[in-house]
Amino acid sequence: MKRAILAASIVLGLSGCQLTGTSDRDVEPEVASKAEYPLQEGLQRYALVHPVQADVVRQEKELPPQLQADIWDRVRMQMVIEVPDNSAVQSHRDWYLRHPGYIDRVAQRAAPFLHLIVEEIEKRDLPLELVLVPVVESAYDTFAYSHGRASGIWQFIPSTARHYGLDINWWYDGRRDVMAATTTALDYFDRLGQTFNGDWLLALAAYNGGQGRVLGAMRRNEQAGKGTDFWSLDNLPRETRNYVPKILALAELLKESETWAVTWPYIPNQPVTEIVDVGQQIDLALAAEMAGMSLEELHRYNSGYNRWATAPDGPHTLLLPSERARDFRTAMANSDPKDWLAWERHQVRSGESLITIARRYNTTPTAIQQFNNITGTMIRRGDYLLIPVASQDLERYTLSAEQRLASAQGRSSQGTRVEHRVTRGDTLWDLSRKYGVTVANLARWNNMAPGDMLRPGQTLVIWQNQQAATASTTASASTPVLRTIQYQVRSGDSLARIASRFRVSIADIEKWNSISRDRFLQPGQRLTLHVDVTRVNI
Repeated sequence: MKRAILAASIVLGLSGCQLTGTSDRDVEPEVASKAEYPLQEGLQRYALVHPVQADVVRQEKELPPQLQADIWDRVRMQMVIEVPDNSAVQSHRDWYLRHPGYIDRVAQRAAPFLHLIVEEIEKRDLPLELVLVPVVESAYDTFAYSHGRASGIWQFIPSTARHYGLDINWWYDGRRDVMAATTTALDYFDRLGQTFNGDWLLALAAYNGGQGRVLGAMRRNEQAGKGTDFWSLDNLPRETRNYVPKILALAELLKESETWAVTWPYIPNQPVTEIVDVGQQIDLALAAEMAGMSLEELHRYNSGYNRWATAPDGPHTLLLPSERARDFRTAMANSDPKDWLAWERHQVRSGESLITIARRYNTTPTAIQQFNNITGTMIRRGDYLLIPVASQDLERYTLSAEQRLASAQGRSSQGTRVEHRVTRGDTLWDLSRKYGVTVANLARWNNMAPGDMLRPGQTLVIWQNQQAATASTTASASTPVLRTIQYQVRSGDSLARIASRFRVSIADIEKWNSISRDRFLQPGQRLTLHVDVTRVNI
């Protein structure tokens, strides 16, 4: 009876295999920031909720994990990490208990992928608690992007992703490809488990804070005669010291859900998605039409694709709801692969290059070279090029990188909207000083992380309050008093600090002194600065 009531309640609160990006207003502090996307009504037809009678539940508990009806029971029965009852775990457990809607929303996002992820964890004989890691990392938001440039449900930063074999390019970001990123994350956890001799608390800490940092903390504790278990490493960063208890709190609420009266939304313990290998590049709008689903819905299942098509060099796989996969395979069999991309015949004009042509057609020079058997970069006026193009207006590809950026820049904010075209040497820090805004806001308005590099020609949207806009206008209108000075570097100086003091850009200091920000300044070093003495911050 209890399960029947549970199922009835979930029918109201969970409409199945949904990849929602609904904003979590009650997100626990320090959970990675998430992009906001509307709930997709098109996904509601994949309802996963079915009532289960109490007597059936009793029988299921006697079955092995893989034969359970609910995927959460399959996970629950294989959990092995001991959860201590300490204040750190209690604090996060209490937060989840106060915000039951959070678990519901995360479960909705996880539903299409959970069975695939659980099976991958089981194949490696890893703790099933790892299925909770994306809850803390990203709330299972496939488009999650943090201030530290981490992306996807497993929150890989670019350097780590590339180190472990994930592709990141103009067409494709493997960090947002759920299955590719899951494979990489579990390979990494497998290695961490071996490194820390099966101590999964240390392995989880290393996943968050870095293996070297955890090993260093253990070494320092050992030298000081202290314990080297996770709870003894009080010199780890605060984020990492909170990270592990968050996962343990979730693990306890799942394993002891009856004790804590926590309802985990029912998700069938069966495959609900399939991976289809297309074998070549395909327009995502056409793929959605062939599968009988909306373009936005298809893109949510396949978040790794940045543009209007799959990547020319692969991968060429699509993750689809099972019933749509059947329709898609039928459509593939009844169509000509030549028609899976639209083509444009372009005659080269004077002054054009592969780069300018690629920008015009929203593709890459490499793709044009491949499709036209061009080995170099030289093209001649009058030559004809065959170029793959989007079959629909680019605005329809609402979850492509361009449209997600346009959506972020289009959100109204307080103040006056200003557009800045990036020039060589610009940095977010320099521009934040110029326009009187914070780096964090500047990054957020443009769907970036504070550490992202800018590209010449890139357009940034800036929202200035009236005071900052007036100050900026007044400063630019007043007559500058320019002087050339020789500044002697002091201990503790940095290019950023000097630039801030003299109201110039880091790029200018580099240019005036033929130096690079990658090299450290030395006390006593002299720098030539051209400054407006009326604006110096001394």
